[in-house]
Amino acid sequence: MKKFYFLFTVLISFLFVYNQTIFSQKAKRDSAQYHQWWNERFAGAPLIFKDAKLLPLIKVEGNRFVNEKGDTVFFHGLSIADPDKLEHQGHWNKIIFEKAKELGTMIIRIPVHPVAWRDRTPAGYLKLLDQAVEWCTGLGIYIDIDWHSIGNLEEGLFQDPMYVTSLTETYNFWRTIASHYRGINTIAFYELFNEPTDYRGQLGNVSWDEWKKINENLIKLIRAYDNDKIPLVAGFDWAYDLTPLNYAPIDAERIGYVVHPYPHKRTPPYESKWEEDFGFAANKYPVVATELGFTLKDKAENLAYGKTIIKYFKEKGISWIWWVFDPQWDPQMFESWKDFKLTAGGKFYEETTKGETAK
Repeated sequence: MKKFYFLFTVLISFLFVYNQTIFSQKAKRDSAQYHQWWNERFAGAPLIFKDAKLLPLIKVEGNRFVNEKGDTVFFHGLSIADPDKLEHQGHWNKIIFEKAKELGTMIIRIPVHPVAWRDRTPAGYLKLLDQAVEWCTGLGIYIDIDWHSIGNLEEGLFQDPMYVTSLTETYNFWRTIASHYRGINTIAFYELFNEPTDYRGQLGNVSWDEWKKINENLIKLIRAYDNDKIPLVAGFDWAYDLTPLNYAPIDAERIGYVVHPYPHKRTPPYESKWEEDFGFAANKYPVVATELGFTLKDKAENLAYGKTIIKYFKEKGISWIWWVFDPQWDPQMFESWKDFKLTAGGKFYEETTKGETAK
């Protein structure tokens, strides 16, 4: 009988310990699965950065970008690929920024795709952008943060899955960015939306009045957190058409406008068409061509376009950012990560920027 009680006691003890272990493991799983949402906070806590004011603050004065001394700043730079893509492929490091600097780059556009922002989470994505701020500050390069979506934000229809977002997500993105990077002079621009388009009706319909209101609301939201950065607003036709500014400009001060004047948008002679489509706006407002590059099949035609548009930008005081410093996304500026060998577009960019820097 004693032996029976002993075995019974051992069995009960074993079952108790086993149940406690299972319960503990289940609690850990539950804790991981069901996070403590009541302890979570907004991801956009201000970045504490000792060199926040190292670069001069960029402001808007009339139709010009100026530094703190009032000197006109004419930007030329390039876009990199999405930091999330670069990090997944093992190329997110300071080297790409150093290579960009070697080419004479003054400003780097960083495209943030909505799908990457969601997958990495805002808190996780901010860590990548924080690194870019540190690297660019040390190299004396400014940053343009670009919410890289293409489509009709009003109706929620987009060109490809990577661009899918919503008004709510867009507002929250800029709320997070503006709160986190207020006071950081390295970031000059907040590019509110990459390329608005209804794709000739295939992405629904959106009026200029609706688009105007969305951008005005975004600007007001951003300035509740960060009153220093310069919001950039794009027009329709994949950020090419600024003609609505003739009758209904954005109701906000200290902003700039965006144009993407790729060579396939118009046929030569270009200048009169550019003037009608977007160039006129530079007479009154700051304008930045945040994307351009060689998209034609003929090399000679690409080169003629490049020389013509850079000359036009100089005459109009339009800043520009070349697309794209990556060996995969089109049109590529270099051929491979191994040696950063420049393509024709990359070579033209280097010759142009170094020519500007030498003046």
